Amino acid sequence: MASLPAGACCMEGYAHHGEPAGTLTKYMDFDIYVAKPSVATDKVIVYLTDIFGMPFTNHKLIADNFAQQGFLTVVPNLFYDDHVPFPRPDDFKFFPDWVQRHQPEHTEPIIEKTFEYIKKEFPAITKYFSVGYCYGAKYVVRLLDEGKLNAGYIAHPSFVTEEELRTIKGPLSIAAAETDPIFPEEKRHQSEAILKEIGATYNIVLYSSVDHGFAVRGDLSNEVVTWTQETAFWQAVQWFTRFSK
Repeated sequence: MASLPAGACCMEGYAHHGEPAGTLTKYMDFDIYVAKPSVATDKVIVYLTDIFGMPFTNHKLIADNFAQQGFLTVVPNLFYDDHVPFPRPDDFKFFPDWVQRHQPEHTEPIIEKTFEYIKKEFPAITKYFSVGYCYGAKYVVRLLDEGKLNAGYIAHPSFVTEEELRTIKGPLSIAAAETDPIFPEEKRHQSEAILKEIGATYNIVLYSSVDHGFAVRGDLSNEVVTWTQETAFWQAVQWFTRFSK
């Protein structure tokens, strides 16, 4: 594995407060949150969430922020009504029950339908980007494997295999936490070695004093965490802007 399977740290964090500005729509059999920029755009971000899924307000607020930077941002509900509740109940069975219900054969059809939705509803889109947080990171890497993205960005990834990382066909940016049992130091270095070996276009940014989940679920009452989450967000924006030209 280039990053380890999700664990207890993937189910911790803080809910953020705010009123999402986007809209909720249904395509086929699943819901999609859509955040539109104020001006016409040819760029889309397919936003792939952590295990708390699209209904988690934090994700909607981040999607709104991407839209404010000129990107149509589309957040599919990867789990239907089976996302991990936030906060997670003590008796919630993550391993193996939930994980077995959300393997690639379950998740990838939803992502494929999301691309169909974008092409149908937003024909002006010509540049495709994707962000993936924790669980979602694996699927950004797999989209890069298939050559479907202009560029990808992942933060505190989980479940990514070496083979998946080794076969990417597009630029990848990684935001990593200093303290992360799922993407620890040895996995960061291993991922860097793989990306260097295959001649990938990539960057890896390591953020000190934060834990797994910081880019989505950090404690915003902590000034360091707030700065780090904002900086990781701008890391994605700048990466996508670079490959928008």
